[in-house]
Amino acid sequence: MNTTALVPTPGSVSWRYAGDARLLSTGAYALLLQVAHPTVGAGVTEHSNFRADPWGRLLRTLDYSYAMTFGGPELAVATGRGIREMHKRIKGVKPDGERYHALEPEAYAWVHATLAHSIVRGHEVLGKPMADDEIELFYLEWRRSGELIGVRERDLPDCWEEFGPYFERMTSERLERTAAVDEVLDALKEPTRPDLRFLPPAAWRLARIPAAHHIDLVTAGLLGPDLRDRFGLRWSRAREQELRLLARASRATTPLLPRALRNVGPSYLRWRDLEAPPAAA
Repeated sequence: MNTTALVPTPGSVSWRYAGDARLLSTGAYALLLQVAHPTVGAGVTEHSNFRADPWGRLLRTLDYSYAMTFGGPELAVATGRGIREMHKRIKGVKPDGERYHALEPEAYAWVHATLAHSIVRGHEVLGKPMADDEIELFYLEWRRSGELIGVRERDLPDCWEEFGPYFERMTSERLERTAAVDEVLDALKEPTRPDLRFLPPAAWRLARIPAAHHIDLVTAGLLGPDLRDRFGLRWSRAREQELRLLARASRATTPLLPRALRNVGPSYLRWRDLEAPPAAA
């Protein structure tokens, strides 16, 4: 297999859209979609320290997403191999007594799929909506990069047109309110301070409440009525209007967004001391 051909390159649709800083506020949405799958949820509850270190989980997800997209072939291949090896050890028994393994094809592919979905959906609401042909190209790039972590082509829809029915089937038939869903929701209500040198306690006290409100609003709004009801999330006409105003303001910043915020991926990888190529437009 020519692994180089699986990695997005500068100028690709993935490079143009996957690193937008505004998508950081959709991370909790993608995470909820992931842990609502019974296998993923059980693995997170039994094998993750998410409750004690929710920010660590977010950073590891960004490490994976940005390394696979912006890290170049060497880092992407190494990251993919490491992720696959790590998941080999994640196994156990679900609350219903059924055994699970993190490498179950449906669950493993679902995690990769949710990230693609959250990028497309995030731009639709908060950024510059992607054109239909761009979405198709982006999805093909994302699906192809999944091979680096062992997601087989047959485990995901062939094209974006087929992704919609797949996503609807998964959300309606497979997702549930797992214990991990409640852990994520609790973390959103009372977010702990991230262990970041540049964020002193005083600054966090000022930022915590508006940041938590912003992420809670975006997460609940993106989930849609069915999943909101299933997860017990409050929604109202006022919150719907607030999300619309937030989305309109966010989209209005698109022409003014500096290059560093249009694509934070390469700079993030350098900050995390991971190998990354020079930033590109």
